Amino acid sequence: MIDWLLAVFSGQTLAFIGIFLAIVLCCVGSAKGIGIVGEAGAGLMTEDPGKFPQILILEIIPSTNGIYGFVAAMLVMVKLNLFGSEIIWLDYSQGALVLVACLPIAIVGYLAAIVQARIVAGVVGVIAKRPEDLGKGILIAVMVEFFTIIGLLVSIMLIISLPF
Repeated sequence: MIDWLLAVFSGQTLAFIGIFLAIVLCCVGSAKGIGIVGEAGAGLMTEDPGKFPQILILEIIPSTNGIYGFVAAMLVMVKLNLFGSEIIWLDYSQGALVLVACLPIAIVGYLAAIVQARIVAGVVGVIAKRPEDLGKGILIAVMVEFFTIIGLLVSIMLIISLPF
């Protein structure tokens, strides 16, 4: 059984799973977050279509997590020289290290996008009554961004320190 697992989950496979998780989880979290904000914003726009610019700004906030996942995934692809002529082939333990290096941004990016979106959906309610408080609402939502950036930095440091 173990031999079969090791054959199926080679080093390259584990590394590609890491790349996949970094980009997909972050993008799914961002898409879900954008949807949450979009629902709240659409409700406000039915009452006041002039609030579209503020809603658009708020809609962008959870999308940054997808960008962070893309950055981590691209960094791994560059580290593996996937765009070059000599691809770096990994053994099982090296592939596992790549997978682990991608997990901080994958997990934090997914969860933080959804948490941010819930905050931003609340901010949509604030700008419905007090449009001048948009900046305060953005500041509250961006506080979550700090932890996503920490997740990205941890992933970047782990990726850079990979021993190949």
